[in-house]
Amino acid sequence: MQTEGANLADGKGASVYDMPGANPIWATAIDDYHRYPEDIALMDELGMNCYRFQISWSRVQPDGEGAFNEAGIQFYADLIDQLLAKGIEPMICLYHFDLPLALAEKYDGFGHPAVTDAFVRYAHEMLTRFSDKVTYWLTFNEQNLYGMPGAAKIAGVLHAEEDDALDMRIQHQVALAHARVSQDIHAHFPGVKLGAMIAYQQPYAASPLPDDAEVARVAKAFWDTNVVSLMTGGGYVPEVAAWLRHHGLTDLLNPTDLATLAAAKSDFMSFSYYSSIVLSANHIPLGTAPSAYAVGVVPNPTLRANEWQWQVDPLGFKAAMLELFNQTELPLFPIENGIGVDEVQPVDGVIQDTYRIDYHRTHLQMLKDVVEQNDVPVIGYLGWGLIDIPSSQGNMKKRYGVVYVDRTNTDVGTLKRTKKASFDWLARAIKSNGREL
Repeated sequence: MQTEGANLADGKGASVYDMPGANPIWATAIDDYHRYPEDIALMDELGMNCYRFQISWSRVQPDGEGAFNEAGIQFYADLIDQLLAKGIEPMICLYHFDLPLALAEKYDGFGHPAVTDAFVRYAHEMLTRFSDKVTYWLTFNEQNLYGMPGAAKIAGVLHAEEDDALDMRIQHQVALAHARVSQDIHAHFPGVKLGAMIAYQQPYAASPLPDDAEVARVAKAFWDTNVVSLMTGGGYVPEVAAWLRHHGLTDLLNPTDLATLAAAKSDFMSFSYYSSIVLSANHIPLGTAPSAYAVGVVPNPTLRANEWQWQVDPLGFKAAMLELFNQTELPLFPIENGIGVDEVQPVDGVIQDTYRIDYHRTHLQMLKDVVEQNDVPVIGYLGWGLIDIPSSQGNMKKRYGVVYVDRTNTDVGTLKRTKKASFDWLARAIKSNGREL
């Protein structure tokens, strides 16, 4: 929904982003549905050799159940073919927050097992269609977000009131869906590599107080360690399982589901990383569930930050890679990393985004360090992103791309693509495989 636009074109069904009253920005986004050949040409010029995109579930299966839409499937077939023709490896993500509206209305989102069943059927069909050409697959974008406040929205919940229990039930169903798709892949699609994917949260203690250190430790256990374990066959870590038992969610620990989770197998560990955060125990009300400890975030005065107070912390990126590899021993693939800035294209000139160059340079150096000094196997690096798109909250002001797109939150504009200064720098870095940063 952040790129394609054409939100109801060629037989596509409505998603939860197309409900009455939804942000109108999704109707067009950056119109990649019609302009993707132009954007592939930019990828080729940049030297990219991998591109991650999402299949919109409601574009290929309008109701999320039943018949598939051949016109929607053909769109992705053509996209894949054009990527491959330029030597660009496609990576498919099957779900990026936009549940088909029909499923949301019928089952009230991913907390319902019927949606899990539907997702597994949809995934199997897409694998059947595209696994001969696409090696790298993801089930869910940023899977740990499905257990945090806000999970109801990205899981397509329309009616139930969100609380801690609902968030954990959503996370459970999403974990089961990942596990079942992983079993399907390893049984029937031997050439496919399935990635586990989280939004890596790097929480630090706000002070030397043991209470601050403890909330940072617990947050990481619930936000990162547990979800990685769920996606890689380890099931619930004991600390989280105990929390479920003590909060009336023992039914999630039934033997059948635990056996399904134990059979989950991921072939690589992927993640997004943008910034670190600092937690203060004094800012977290008593009784707050660990999944909601982000209420305790306070500024880190030692780090620079963008307009949205996302703090630039390349060492946090290095720590994320080492922590994930220590836990999983799987090859790593960071697939979102970048900085969002409010930018305006000069009338005559180029956006001089030296801050973006510096951000990617310092983070890529950390990636080089873990490969060369810590012997961590890293498959690749995907920035967020190539091109300006609306953020996941529908904000076009938060621009991450090395290519500027002429549109605002309220005006579609010309959608013209214009390279920023960071484009040429990144092209040189890619051409040298990171030797010249």
